[in-house]
Amino acid sequence: MNSKGTLSAKDFKHLTNNDELLSLIKEKHGSYANVKNTLSYNNELRMLQIELVKLQRYISAENKRVAIVFEGRDAAGKGGNIRRFMEHLNPRSSRLVALNKPTEVEKGQWYFQRYIKELPNPGEIVFFDRSWYNRAVVEPVMGFCSDKQYKEFLLQVPEFEHMMYEDGVIIIKFWLSITKEEQAKRFEGRKENPLKRWKFSPVDKQGQILWDKYTYYKSEMFSKTHTTYSPWMIIKTNEKEIARLEAIRHVLSQFDYEGKLEAGTVLNPDPNVVMRYYRSNIHQID
Repeated sequence: MNSKGTLSAKDFKHLTNNDELLSLIKEKHGSYANVKNTLSYNNELRMLQIELVKLQRYISAENKRVAIVFEGRDAAGKGGNIRRFMEHLNPRSSRLVALNKPTEVEKGQWYFQRYIKELPNPGEIVFFDRSWYNRAVVEPVMGFCSDKQYKEFLLQVPEFEHMMYEDGVIIIKFWLSITKEEQAKRFEGRKENPLKRWKFSPVDKQGQILWDKYTYYKSEMFSKTHTTYSPWMIIKTNEKEIARLEAIRHVLSQFDYEGKLEAGTVLNPDPNVVMRYYRSNIHQID
């Protein structure tokens, strides 16, 4: 070490593993807890991603069709979660769907039509970064649909998902829950970071102003579309890294794939982080 609290190249020269690195940092530096947490997270994420690769192999071999829907307020972490899921998956049998606003032609079609063509093929996992549930929350809050269109959607979506369920499509629906304070902090981070500034939009700004309106429509969505065959799973996402790990654990816990018993880590999610909609009422989820 060149001076107190500073690690030099010489300090790292003879390190052979993470445990030795942690010992060195604990002895000479004040960032031990942060480094330990980062190393622990990276190790846990790697083990869970190994299980995701096994799961994908199983889904492909069994011709399963899996749709994983990520919904939530802006800045709740949808994109970050999906990236960790897809990072090491085979792109030939996994796909991201993040649709732009509908075209004039699509506006004249049945609302679900543009989503039907994006549903998984046999052996495929499809990740939806937002979905048909735009009409449940964002559109009515921002005035992008009529009251009639909104009410029709709430009547039709349980039937739409039941048809998928009966046809063998496995639907996993995540709502990523974030507090108003944490959302405001992430919005500020987006504005200050030139690599993330593109994410900040006028709609984001409205997320804070119209927070209570979002809450109303979110609650209506849960009460009308949480079903036994297509339940809503709520994930508390104020702690980003924990949320990512627990979301992966939940998906893995839903399948009996080959090699699951040899997993190097826990595959059941923490019930204090991942919970069904009806349990989330007790925990006052945002």
